Amino acid sequence: MDIVLTRRILCFIVLLRSLASAQGEANADTGLSYGLLIPAKATMQRAWEIPKNPLLDSVNGNSPEMEQIRYGYRVFTSTALESPASTGNSLSCSNCHLNAGQREKALPLAGIAGVYPEYNKRSAKEVTLEDRIIECFNRSIDASRINERPHAGEQPESLIVRTKDSKDVRAIAAYIGWLSHGSREKPPWRGQNAISPGNIIPLERLDTARGHALFADKCVTCHGADGQGVFIGDKKAGPLWGSESWNDGAGAARIYTLAGIIRYMMPYLDPGSLTDEEAQEIAAFINSQARPVYPYKSLDYPGSAVPADAVYYPKERRK
Repeated sequence: MDIVLTRRILCFIVLLRSLASAQGEANADTGLSYGLLIPAKATMQRAWEIPKNPLLDSVNGNSPEMEQIRYGYRVFTSTALESPASTGNSLSCSNCHLNAGQREKALPLAGIAGVYPEYNKRSAKEVTLEDRIIECFNRSIDASRINERPHAGEQPESLIVRTKDSKDVRAIAAYIGWLSHGSREKPPWRGQNAISPGNIIPLERLDTARGHALFADKCVTCHGADGQGVFIGDKKAGPLWGSESWNDGAGAARIYTLAGIIRYMMPYLDPGSLTDEEAQEIAAFINSQARPVYPYKSLDYPGSAVPADAVYYPKERRK
């Protein structure tokens, strides 16, 4: 073979490898193309897939750090079973953060550790990742109802175990940190579960009766007519209202927040098939139902109005 031609072929191979490497880095940065996140519209074939499962990780051995990550994963995916002392309902973290926090447009947590600390409007202060996990326990997992009332001046963030050094809190933070390794500070897949501002329907125009009809048509296969969830094989959808659901201080208790979740995550095997309007109508119906009371709502949004769609708060506090 001609020497010049050989050199050109070698240069071309090196170029291809460089491009592949650059593409790999770009994929690692977006997290969408190289398999870190399950695609938003994944069908049955990938419905239960976990791209990064620490229980199957043999590379990092059985170090104390890896064992903590594995425990955090177990708590995340089976919260009531693994963490009964910090759980007030039958939900798990993975009921909201699908595929163990690794599905696009399903509140993914890969890369999130690098975002904290960040300002939280509800508490009107900067919070750490551990603070945010405790808040989720208190509200979405409803741990607040199994703890005694706080002492005078004590903030509700401390209610679960009264310390950020809780074994469960530290373990979930370790798992999220493990998912976040190598991702950039502000992952591009964050904040995608939101209805476009231009498509927001005023609360007074949302029809809960239509939302109920849509729920009966689109949601009962997994959640049941009573909203408590039905078993499909060994999987069971989380309860959407009642004593085993999130409390009325949770993020999902806000109509537009829940609508964004529904719009991009549901129905589970056909996500994205609902319109913005349908998602908001269904969310209005779900959040018209009774649910556990978060007893410290009066401490939320200090110095500012409560968002209008936080319908479980007193109307006079909402803007």
